[in-house]
Amino acid sequence: MVSKWLIGLLGVTSVSFAAQDPTAPLNWQVSTQKAPTAKVTRVNVPNLQSIVCGSQLECVAILNGKALSEGEKLNGFNIQRIDSEYVMLTRGKKHWKLELFPQNIKQQQ
Repeated sequence: MVSKWLIGLLGVTSVSFAAQDPTAPLNWQVSTQKAPTAKVTRVNVPNLQSIVCGSQLECVAILNGKALSEGEKLNGFNIQRIDSEYVMLTRGKKHWKLELFPQNIKQQQ
């Protein structure tokens, strides 16, 4: 009976010793505080659907289903320039160039 009790006691103590990292420095404890992480804000750039240019070379861009001219704003984006092939957008200090026909089009075989 004593031997069964002793074997049970050895089993419990071995589990408690296994819960600690034997390679950790003495008196070392895991930090419970998380380091502050920088917020990553993802910006949804408007979708360029079409560019329509009139006879006087004044172009209108269709972004997210809305017809917009140079100088107008859409969802915080300022339309800097509209060309027959691209639209330049700005938001704060960042710039985006939206092209109607990007050059990285891949053909499937």
